[in-house]
Amino acid sequence: MKVKLDDQGLVPAIAQDINTGQVLMLGYMNPGSLKRTMEGTQVWFYSRSREDLWHKGELSGNYLNLKEAWVDCDGDTILLKVQPDGPACHTGETSCFFTPMKELPDEYESGETGPRILDELFAVIKDRQREMPEDSYTAKLLQEGVPRVAQKVIEEAGEAAIAATLGDKENLPGEIADLLYHSLVLLAAAGLSPQSVWEELRARRGQAG
Repeated sequence: MKVKLDDQGLVPAIAQDINTGQVLMLGYMNPGSLKRTMEGTQVWFYSRSREDLWHKGELSGNYLNLKEAWVDCDGDTILLKVQPDGPACHTGETSCFFTPMKELPDEYESGETGPRILDELFAVIKDRQREMPEDSYTAKLLQEGVPRVAQKVIEEAGEAAIAATLGDKENLPGEIADLLYHSLVLLAAAGLSPQSVWEELRARRGQAG
């Protein structure tokens, strides 16, 4: 059996009431929280906000008592069948899923500020590549072709290097952001995706030392 972790080293875990079948909540686990859960009697998650292990119910007393654990066919999601000691949701509701969804949301909010934003940005770039809206800077770059995008990458790399050399900490993050953005556009223009870069970095990880 193999469990697949995401790029943050986590795997989503669904908690389900073993008696009623009701889905109670979705949390995330890392190898440490999964170990504590499987070796004990209660569920531990990994808190992404605190960046630490989280014993579910440690403050409220509403523990999730583990009865069974299952992994899905792809190995990338865990199902925890539990006996809850009380409401699973911090609002006091039995389940975190108490808001009906009858139509598309009015707005979307992204809470991801880490490396995954690159995947989100690349998805937008690919959308511009498909639709080619007239007022899009990204679409204009892609229409000009790989040589023009490559030139922009060189320009942005130079500006980032100059900012770092001058000790310009205020502007360096923006210059690096420009470099990353144009690098993603270059991948799209070349018919590649960030996944190919991630795979190359994984292959080189052992050489980092």
